[in-house]
Amino acid sequence: MSVSNPSQTIPIAYLSSQLPCATETFVYREVLALRSRGWMVHAASLHKPVALTELALADLARSAIVVYGSRFPSTLISALGEFIRHPMRSLATIAQSLRDAISPGEPTSGLLRIKLPFQALAGIGLAGKLRQKRVKHLHCHFAHSPTSVGMYAAMQLGIPFSFTGHANDLFQRRALLSRKLERAAFVACISRWHEQFYRQAAPSATPSYQVIRCGVDVDGWKPRAEDEFAADRPFRVLVVCRLISKKGVDTLIRGLTAMEIDWELTVAGDGPDAAMLKSLATEVHCESRIKWLGMVANSAVQKLLSEADAFVLPCRTDGAGDRDGIPVVLMEAMACGVPVISGDLPAIHELIEPNICGFLIPAEDEHVRGVLLKAYIARLAISHEERHRFIAVGRERVLAEFALTPNVERIERAIFAAK
Repeated sequence: MSVSNPSQTIPIAYLSSQLPCATETFVYREVLALRSRGWMVHAASLHKPVALTELALADLARSAIVVYGSRFPSTLISALGEFIRHPMRSLATIAQSLRDAISPGEPTSGLLRIKLPFQALAGIGLAGKLRQKRVKHLHCHFAHSPTSVGMYAAMQLGIPFSFTGHANDLFQRRALLSRKLERAAFVACISRWHEQFYRQAAPSATPSYQVIRCGVDVDGWKPRAEDEFAADRPFRVLVVCRLISKKGVDTLIRGLTAMEIDWELTVAGDGPDAAMLKSLATEVHCESRIKWLGMVANSAVQKLLSEADAFVLPCRTDGAGDRDGIPVVLMEAMACGVPVISGDLPAIHELIEPNICGFLIPAEDEHVRGVLLKAYIARLAISHEERHRFIAVGRERVLAEFALTPNVERIERAIFAAK
């Protein structure tokens, strides 16, 4: 289904922690794709968006409704207007948040319970601003705070809401998930594994579960003309990620250090583990082989991929239980014709079929991870046949299931069905 006449669509809103956000390309791509198809999509952001240079993103940031920070007084004024114009509904929304705090439906810390009435107040303020825009459906990205505020905003407006959960928001920062699953009009599942996770989290919930992938613009992410590793230069490995434990960059550095071939590593990203990783590189005497780029714009990632012989993201479950869903950068690498190696996590299996379109290493045992990582990188450097098979099958996999357009069509259908 494609919406060709904007007048036939309904005004909707998207809410995320920070919209747009440089590291959450999948959120703003969805918003921009829906707008390009004729939808009236209003952007809402819990926190002030960081200024981005791309024109469409700068415009998105300027027009976004911001809930907290310097805009919070405006949110409170909007909430006051809701209490004056819709007193019974406003009291009902606050009352529901208090019931949720008392009975959240799952183990919940005292701090999260205390936050709920304040998130409901923020939701009421957001509702006042969305009411002016006649929004009829609210979709939230990330299942923790954005969906908490979004759920109460939708309750205040009397409209359906839906959400997309990802990783940290489900595992480490989970909040009121079973109640959200019970109340959502539909839940966008980025993998079939996520769908099963939700069903187990709230067996009695009956939302519509829709598998809607985080999509890649396959017309923009294209393979390079040739792919040959020249033996007279280092084998070029790329990783693009936030530098945190669950990404496994330390495993990558140790695995490369044991390699017998000449190699160089480019690390694009920043995060709390940056200093530790640089110290590790010095400790194992490979600092001269690593380029630390820091955070880069998504528009620069394609150039980095065009220069890489392999993309390696050996993600794992960290000590707090956090782990990745399906990192979009893996899809981008496969769309660009770069062979991939990643961690063997349940959702990633739906993107990378082991030994068919990439390699997967175990998510746990560090010794085994290091040994296999070394072996797999060596195979990619030596076997042109294996590289070419991964490149061809990998791009076809992205085209078939993870392209942006069919997944935007899926969310269109889900929103229409929720009316």
